Amino acid sequence: MNENKPISMANLTRHADLIVIGAGLAGLTVALEAANERKVIILAKRQLTEAATAWAQGGIVGVLDQKDSFDSHVIDTLEAGAGLVLESAARFITENSSQAIQWLLDQGVSFTLDPQGPLGLHLTKEGGHSHRRIAHAADATGKAIHDALLIKAKNHPNIEILEHWIALDLITNKHLDAPLTLSSKKQIKNDYCYGIYALDIQSGAVVALTATDVVLATGGVGKVYKYTTNPETATGDGIAMAWRAGCRVGNMEFIQFHPTCLYHPQGGSFLITEALRGEGGQLKLPDGTRFMANHDERMELAPRDIVARAIDFELKKHGLDFVLLDATHLGEEFIHEHFPTIYAKCLSLGIDMTKEAIPVVPAAHYTCGGIVTTLEGRTDLKGLYAVGEATCTGLHGANRLASNSLLECVVIGKATAKAILKDLSRDIPPIKIWDDSKVENADEQVVISHNWDELRALMWNYVGIVRTNRRLERALHRIELLSQEVHDYYANFKVTRDLIELRNLLVCAELIVRSALARKESRGLHYSRDYPDTFAVSYPTILEPAQLNRKIGT
Repeated sequence: MNENKPISMANLTRHADLIVIGAGLAGLTVALEAANERKVIILAKRQLTEAATAWAQGGIVGVLDQKDSFDSHVIDTLEAGAGLVLESAARFITENSSQAIQWLLDQGVSFTLDPQGPLGLHLTKEGGHSHRRIAHAADATGKAIHDALLIKAKNHPNIEILEHWIALDLITNKHLDAPLTLSSKKQIKNDYCYGIYALDIQSGAVVALTATDVVLATGGVGKVYKYTTNPETATGDGIAMAWRAGCRVGNMEFIQFHPTCLYHPQGGSFLITEALRGEGGQLKLPDGTRFMANHDERMELAPRDIVARAIDFELKKHGLDFVLLDATHLGEEFIHEHFPTIYAKCLSLGIDMTKEAIPVVPAAHYTCGGIVTTLEGRTDLKGLYAVGEATCTGLHGANRLASNSLLECVVIGKATAKAILKDLSRDIPPIKIWDDSKVENADEQVVISHNWDELRALMWNYVGIVRTNRRLERALHRIELLSQEVHDYYANFKVTRDLIELRNLLVCAELIVRSALARKESRGLHYSRDYPDTFAVSYPTILEPAQLNRKIGT
């Protein structure tokens, strides 16, 4: 951030025990678990319903069936993660899966029921899983979970929700109101987070929100790509803020492209859930030929990276705009019961999926890397935690196994809240407050929209499903130029949500590209034509701000 902006104005500060940035499943889990003992503020930069959680269709993993086992789920996770999954993370999260689902049931989540199923739940199967272990609420699981937790949060006396507020940056030592003395340096660590600067979008005021603990639950970076299944909120805010504050990030090259996004001019970025293939949906060329057998013996149930690359290959081989996902053989009754949301969406666009196949293409879907954390959500900055898609816990490795994401949100969210409740209340030193008295209102917002469009197009064309060094280097060069333009703009004009999001997306784009350039092999979601082979042994890609010649995003 522009360090000339903060000044000392005590009337522009607020304090809470805990600030949670993000109102999706990860953030709400932490807030609800901590709120009985802490005063909590939750920030949502748009409407509460726009969190990525509400867009999740498939479900949440739970090892519930006696025929299933923790070891089996761990093995499936390790295999999908292509050698980069931290087994201890996979085991910890897997062994807490049944408790996570029970916790959601206790919060009032209405999963699809089956009287004969474990816990009375209907379990489905998705790509990469060896057993039926996905608890779901028809094909709108995320919305059912999100709605239930929002009700709990809104009615909790210790939780305050600030809608249409967006975080700008973390408050660290460089934002203290007075230089540290020798004695104070002994008491105040250089690696501590004291809160955040946040923009009240409706009033335009930037406020310093201080807290004993801050949780980043801001989701992924899907909006850095032209085509994505993610909502407008997925602009990598937490990852960018943590990076600027000095935290490490890991595995940012591994961006999961969901194989099946609805292809239609008016369809937006509508996801066609993995579960549709799990229940027997078939991928076909326009002439009706099934093609997955040419790419993997598991066919449509292969992990997402394999299916996405297969579709990408067929699109380019045949010069197609889309392929088809055919579920007509499942029958009308089955489709109406299990996939009502998809059926209604397709029908609204003139596609009756009970009688015709759905046109689909891959789209950016999930960020498998992010802020490096422990299994208690701890980051490199004391007082700063991170949970959910913004993080790199080691669970996802080089490719996320389907439906592990919601599980990670709950398990790590609960562990993070437990760790936070052990933190003692601390005195917050005087903080510099935001000063925009010397900047102007932007007269040409087209600069932001143009740079946003250019960034998303170049990331799609150069840093997509299949990569080359030349494409990555071209992308990096242009990202650096765009970053300088936005830095200059940020220094001279009042901040807006669009400007903050673009600034954060540029940081994340550069982290993705630099991570991709650092990996001299093809693995999981990262496929390079220059390095098509896979090493026998490989390691996570960890970037540290201090190691780069030019600190990204400053």
